[in-house]
Amino acid sequence: MKKIIIAENIVKFFGEGDEKLNVLDGVSVEINEGEFVAVMGPSGSGKTTLMFTLSGMDGIDSGKVIFDDRDLAAVGENELADLRRTKMGFVFQQPTMLKNLNILDNIILPSMRGNRKNAVEISQKAEELMKRTGIGELEEREITQVSGGQLQRAGICRALINNPEIIFGDEPTGALNSKSAQEIMDIFREINADGTTIMLVTHDAKVAAQTERVMFMRDGKIIREMRLAKFSGTDIDDRINRVTAKMQEIGI
Repeated sequence: MKKIIIAENIVKFFGEGDEKLNVLDGVSVEINEGEFVAVMGPSGSGKTTLMFTLSGMDGIDSGKVIFDDRDLAAVGENELADLRRTKMGFVFQQPTMLKNLNILDNIILPSMRGNRKNAVEISQKAEELMKRTGIGELEEREITQVSGGQLQRAGICRALINNPEIIFGDEPTGALNSKSAQEIMDIFREINADGTTIMLVTHDAKVAAQTERVMFMRDGKIIREMRLAKFSGTDIDDRINRVTAKMQEIGI
């Protein structure tokens, strides 16, 4: 199976002098094409920093990150920006949308950069994604006229607009109620079933239980992993119990 990400002994520091903090301490990880991975750990464990370094959003102090056969340290800023725009999608806890644009325009914005000739095609794809995620009727709404769950669906549409190879999610359900959170997870599972690799950072055992591999972090290290089968939708309680038991076992 093709490895979409290979990280070798990555180290990341924040701060300087006496305040210098080793946020990632020799982390090595591989993510296969089509995997659905969760990263869990207490606040300050390095899980969001790991996501940022694997996606090239943040640099590293030593080690190596290979994405889609490219060494990110050897890639120029422009090429790196193109990689993130065309090969990666990002979904955050609080979607960052432009207030002066409606929902549809916010979704298509990443694809319009340098690609204005295909504006009609891009708009049609965005409309299809909105229908798929259950917000097809909200195209003209302002971002202040939709719920948090609807806005997060729009964020997923925006992440998918360029057919990324991988989606990175940083606590994508963290600001949602349980019903909306599960609806978002159902969408992620559908996306993954279509072949898109997904890596989620989460505190939520129910979210992690719906992935197929969970990496547990503490003090800048991956201290344990557990593998789960693809989630069928029928054994969620058992899967949550397994994730929770592992968290208790390793003390996070």
